[in-house]
Amino acid sequence: MKRLCVLGAGSWGTALAIALAPRFEEVRLWARDERQAERIAADRENARYLSGFHLPDAVSVSHDLAVCLGDADVVLSVVPSRYLRAVLSEAAALVQAGTPVVSATKGIEEASLRRMSEVIREVLVARNPVAVLSGPTFAREIAAGEPAAIVIAADDPALTEAMQQAFSTRALRLYASQDVAGVEIGAALKNVIALGAGICSGLGLGSNSVAALVTRGLAEITRLAVSLGGKERTLSGLAGLGDLVLTATGSLSRNRAVGLQLGQGKKLPEILAQTTMVAEGVSTCRAAYQLGLRGKVELPIIEKMHEVLYEDKDPRLAIRELMERRLTSE
Repeated sequence: MKRLCVLGAGSWGTALAIALAPRFEEVRLWARDERQAERIAADRENARYLSGFHLPDAVSVSHDLAVCLGDADVVLSVVPSRYLRAVLSEAAALVQAGTPVVSATKGIEEASLRRMSEVIREVLVARNPVAVLSGPTFAREIAAGEPAAIVIAADDPALTEAMQQAFSTRALRLYASQDVAGVEIGAALKNVIALGAGICSGLGLGSNSVAALVTRGLAEITRLAVSLGGKERTLSGLAGLGDLVLTATGSLSRNRAVGLQLGQGKKLPEILAQTTMVAEGVSTCRAAYQLGLRGKVELPIIEKMHEVLYEDKDPRLAIRELMERRLTSE
């Protein structure tokens, strides 16, 4: 595999382009905004989303989907969940049948409640093998070449192995999985729990509260994942527990940062208006809430997060109501 197309020039897409440049002769980074693409190409740096990191010579940047997709051997999709369907619909005719498409987007489509791999298969009419890439990673650390371990998952073991070999570097270790549903649900819902962890910190609560929220949050993520066909074991690994701990406690977590401001009394519209990067947990919360209702899965933390985000519930009241729920066993 010589040519990699990365769809999405945000912080994560740019970091992956930098990290995977040694593995490909060409890495083509697609930016939705034409001026942004020109600026990155000229400066050899994505100053808006990932400042301080020089793009390797193998990385080119363009706004032209045809140029980026062309004869790509692999397509790596890092488009935010809310834009994925629209971008792929535009790109569908340009993606060659049989070319592997790897999703690195962590979210659930709000309108359809579909996982990202399901959206990709639907838009591309199942003409392309699909895998998902997820795990405990911050873009800046990946771009800096710091060691990290992530999961590559696909229904087809041969595809998993091929992508594992293609994307592994000295700093990026990939573990194989066939549990696509479990990996994607873990990746998406950890952002919702991270919002809650941020709220706890914003309210001035200590480590006990955050640890309880993260642990019980993982139980909710696991219940929903299993109800959707995922495996419980997957959620105790990198794509579940690992990603959740990182996002709920790490200082670079954008979802935790949004929660922190909510806990400090700011309103969601104000926070989002001042946020450059996408906090996927905000839209994922609504989708996860709907999935819970549809599957009759008990998701008390996610339900309270939904009330805080979309019903203007006071975070302190939400926490009190969680603590006063009927006593039960673990």
